[in-house]
Amino acid sequence: FVCPPSSSEGFDVAEKIVLLTFISAVILMAILGNLLVMVAVCRDRQLRKIKTNYFIVSLAFADLLVSVLVMPFGAIELVQDNWIYGEMFCLVRTSLDVLLTTASILHLCCISLDRYYAICCQPLVYRNKMTPLRIAVMLGGCWVIPTFISFLPIMQGWNSIGIIDLIQQRQFNKASNSTYCIFMVNKPYAITCSVVAFYIPFLLMVLAYYRIYVTAREHARQIQVLQRAGAPADGRQHHPDQHSTHRMKTETKAAKTLCIIMGCFCLCWAPFFITNIVDPFINYTVPGKLWTAFLWLGYINSGLNPFLYAFLNKSFRRAFLIILCCGDERYRRPSILGQTVPCSTTTINGSTHVLR
Repeated sequence: FVCPPSSSEGFDVAEKIVLLTFISAVILMAILGNLLVMVAVCRDRQLRKIKTNYFIVSLAFADLLVSVLVMPFGAIELVQDNWIYGEMFCLVRTSLDVLLTTASILHLCCISLDRYYAICCQPLVYRNKMTPLRIAVMLGGCWVIPTFISFLPIMQGWNSIGIIDLIQQRQFNKASNSTYCIFMVNKPYAITCSVVAFYIPFLLMVLAYYRIYVTAREHARQIQVLQRAGAPADGRQHHPDQHSTHRMKTETKAAKTLCIIMGCFCLCWAPFFITNIVDPFINYTVPGKLWTAFLWLGYINSGLNPFLYAFLNKSFRRAFLIILCCGDERYRRPSILGQTVPCSTTTINGSTHVLR
């Protein structure tokens, strides 16, 4: 990761006004959107039953911390063209940036694995794989693993070995008497952290979603074959198992939604991570404003996920409407099993459970 050096030209007054307006909108969107996701899962009983949503809540919490602890200080430095909080807080802020960014993509990797077991395996296998203990371990790993590539190496100065002189040269601008929060990385750190934080999780997600796509397409073909089988001799229409059909439709739609979320994340962060590896090998010649654009493109993703949930996931959309409309009964969830099934039962991963 590289926090870009501020451009020596800076911004004029008009550019600063536009920049501040845009950044403020991004921060506000991220804070309100991620809070809404967390509140929706906490208040909606049906959302709490879905194991994937535990990862989504933790992801929303990471994005919320980005919008509260990282983005505001970066915005202040960008607009003022000066860092006023000292060298130690610069290291802390940079460590939080690396920690929370890595935690976000690790959460998305865990979500893809959860969807893989839910769709590509039998319900019993899914329940055995995704136990509460295993979910807790995976969530813990999403937060602990990034610590070893953020606070530990940054506070120890491992990222600056061999480039200390260059960092000190860029930290202070004699012409404008300004100090900057510069975070540059050497080649070993750039490669190691980029591979751990982005490329390996990205590869796992691509493989998982490819298997999900193949499985969903095969199941859809099987359902179509059953539906085209025609009516039997007694004249009654033959239908595939309703639980299996409902499960496949639900899981396939959820997988598509998560694929779009993952795709947006990669589009937002791929330019940054590609440049992060390339820059040390071209003698750190990437322009400062280009670094700034790539960095804030990644930050935008922290406010993008809640809107993807709202527009692409019916359950989240209904929960959002209930919260925003103060519990209006028009948006209450109808029973997916119809009125012929007692309200004390529900279907989870293809099996019926009794609610107590």
